[in-house]
Amino acid sequence: MASRGKNYRNMISLVDRSKLMELPAAVELLQNVKFSKFDEAVEVAINLGVNPRHADQMVRGAVVFPHGLGKTVRVCVFAKGEKEIEAREAGADFVGGEELVKKIQTENWLDFDKAIATPDMMGLVGRIGRLLGPRGLMPNPKVGTVTFDIARAVRETKAGRVEFRVDKAGIVHAPVGRISFDAPKLVENIIALVDQINRLKPATSKGVYMKSATLSSTMGPGIRLDTGTLTLKAI
Repeated sequence: MASRGKNYRNMISLVDRSKLMELPAAVELLQNVKFSKFDEAVEVAINLGVNPRHADQMVRGAVVFPHGLGKTVRVCVFAKGEKEIEAREAGADFVGGEELVKKIQTENWLDFDKAIATPDMMGLVGRIGRLLGPRGLMPNPKVGTVTFDIARAVRETKAGRVEFRVDKAGIVHAPVGRISFDAPKLVENIIALVDQINRLKPATSKGVYMKSATLSSTMGPGIRLDTGTLTLKAI
């Protein structure tokens, strides 16, 4: 087994993995133990009291962070006519219909981060589902990426709209910003995510819904969060 570097060992020594931390203190600690030279992504993992094997307990949705994600998002829109014009005016990076689908089919072109489509284009987009699906790029009405409100969808996506879904283990993983963000901005982004997950609580979910949560960065340690502090009222 490869040994850890000195910086990593020093960082780990500052984190008590047995302790549950209030959100603001956890964010401050994560930023203080940073040792890498690049601007790390920050992620939250939340373990939910649901059984994803049951369709009525699948938690899936999207959130628009108040402070974005700190990165440029390339948006591809499948639309035609007035909706194509609307998408371009809203700031979409790539807009089109059959020509875009053909480009993806023949060139395996996927130089974008998110895809949005109007409902009338989904028959066409379905042809490339096997290419978009495995990469998490397939438009889906459940998360608002199949819509006639193209302008809003594009603006929200460019601003840092993040889609999430519970995995087979009942855990939601989601990016919430960059390590360089001001601490209050990271806190507000995390609270926005938690609030949205709470709104999506399945009616059939029994017992404790938000069982545990962990905050981490790309190179940093996992910091266990006190789930009772993950609301606006607690901050």
